[in-house]
Amino acid sequence: MSVVPVILSGGTGTRLWPLSREGYPKQFWPLVSDRTMLQETAARANGPGFAPPVVVCNEAHRFLVAEQLRAARIEKARILLEPAGRNSAPAIAAAALLVQAEDPDAVLWILAADHAIADVAKLHAALDQAVVAARQGMIVTFGMRPTGPETGYGYIETGAGLPEAPGVSAVARFVEKPDARTASDFLAGGRHLWNSGMFVATAATLLAELAAHAPAVLAAVEPAMAGATADLDFQRLAVEPFLAAPAISIDYAVMERTAKAAVVPADIGWSDLGSWSALWDAAAAARDAEGNVGVGPVEIVASRGCYVRSEGILTGVVGLEDIVVVTTDDAVLVAPRARAQDVKLLVDRLRAAGRPEATGHRRVYRPWGHYEGLIQGDRFQVKQIGVRPGQKLSLQKHFHRAEHWVVVHGTAIVHRDGEDLLLRENESVYLPLGCVHRLENPGKIPLTLIEVQVGSYTGEDDIVRIEDTYGRA
Repeated sequence: MSVVPVILSGGTGTRLWPLSREGYPKQFWPLVSDRTMLQETAARANGPGFAPPVVVCNEAHRFLVAEQLRAARIEKARILLEPAGRNSAPAIAAAALLVQAEDPDAVLWILAADHAIADVAKLHAALDQAVVAARQGMIVTFGMRPTGPETGYGYIETGAGLPEAPGVSAVARFVEKPDARTASDFLAGGRHLWNSGMFVATAATLLAELAAHAPAVLAAVEPAMAGATADLDFQRLAVEPFLAAPAISIDYAVMERTAKAAVVPADIGWSDLGSWSALWDAAAAARDAEGNVGVGPVEIVASRGCYVRSEGILTGVVGLEDIVVVTTDDAVLVAPRARAQDVKLLVDRLRAAGRPEATGHRRVYRPWGHYEGLIQGDRFQVKQIGVRPGQKLSLQKHFHRAEHWVVVHGTAIVHRDGEDLLLRENESVYLPLGCVHRLENPGKIPLTLIEVQVGSYTGEDDIVRIEDTYGRA
C-alpha cells in the first residue's frame, strides 16, 4: 500500500525577508541546493512506495506550484487551493477528506514544503517505523534529536515505547518554545525532541481525531470540500465555508489533545530554515576558513561568521562579524545573526507603513511567465516581460494607457484588434488605448520583450480581461 505525501505549501516565511515574501515565499526558492524547497520536499516523497502527492497551497501560488512540480518531474500531483491561509489543521483536514474518498485506510505523510533534510535514507527508515504505528491507529510525529538548547522550536517529551511498533514511543507531552534554561535541561535530560511538524496517520484516524477534538474545523472544511470546483488541474475549495474554519495548527487542534499521539526519534539533519541564522547553520559544509557563507555575487573581506547573499548586484562586506547581509533588486537586509528571528518585526513595520516591498518582489510571477518593473515615472512605466514557450497572456484591453512592445529575445505573435502580427527580435508594435490585444509565445525558447506604458494611469488593475487561458477574471 502506497503512502500518500501531503505537502503543505501555504507559508510565507517572513523571517527570510527580503528573499521570501508573501508573493514568492521561501518554498519556491533554492536555498540549500539547485532545487527549490518545494521540489526538494516532493523529491524525497517520490518513487516506489509513494502515491502522487497532494499539495495544499494558496490559490495565488497555484501556477508556481504546478510549474515547479512539472520541472521536477513530479507527475499526477493533486493540488488543493485554499482561498486564504487558515493554518495547518484545515489544510490537513481538506487533504484527508480528499484521500478518504478514495481509501479511508490510506496512510498520509504530512510534510511542510520548506524544510531541509540532509539524510533522506534515515528519513525513509523513520517513515517505515511511523507507518507501522499509523496503521495501528496512531498519529505519529517525527522528533528530531536536539543539537543544542534551541528556544525557537517546540519540544516533545517521549513516553513509553509502543510494543507493536518498534522504534516508536507514545508522546508524554508537548512543550511550546521553552526558555533557555528549560531548553538546556531538556537537552541534558535526553527525553525531549524537537517537533519537526511532520506527521503520519491514516485518513480515517486524522478525521476521527479532528471530529473529536476540533469539530469546528471539520464543520467548515467538509462543505468546503463538498463545494470544491475543478479549475484546470486544480481543486478550488469553496470560499465561504473554508473561511469559516478556525485558523489553528494541527498541533493545537489535535496533537496536544489526542491520546493517539506517538513519536519516532530521528537524526536526519533536519531544519525548518526558519531564519537566516538557520541557513548559516545548514551551510556548514560551504563555509570558508573564517566561517563565512557567501551565496551569489558577493565578496567577503576580513570578516568572520557572516552569511552574505545577493540575488543580483555585487555585494561586498568588510570587517564584519556574525552578521547577515541579504541583497535583492529592491531591498537590503543587515542584521546580527543572533537577531535573525527579529526580521519578522521589520516586516511587520514595513506592512504597517504600506511598503510594497513587505509582501511583493519587483519581479511578479504569472501563469504564463513573469514581468518586472524597470522604471516608474509620471504617466509612464517600463517593464520587462518574459513569456514561457507555448504560453500566452489574456485577451485584454486598457482604458487609461497605450503600450509599446519591443521584442528583444525570441518570437512573438501579437493579436491586435483582430489582426495577427509576427514579431521577431528588434521588432516592435504599438497598442493604442482601448485596443483589444494579446501576446503569445509560439516558439521553443523564452520570449523577452520591453513594454513601455504611457497614459494617465498605469496600475495593474487597469486590465479588462476578455478571454483567459488560465481562468482568471
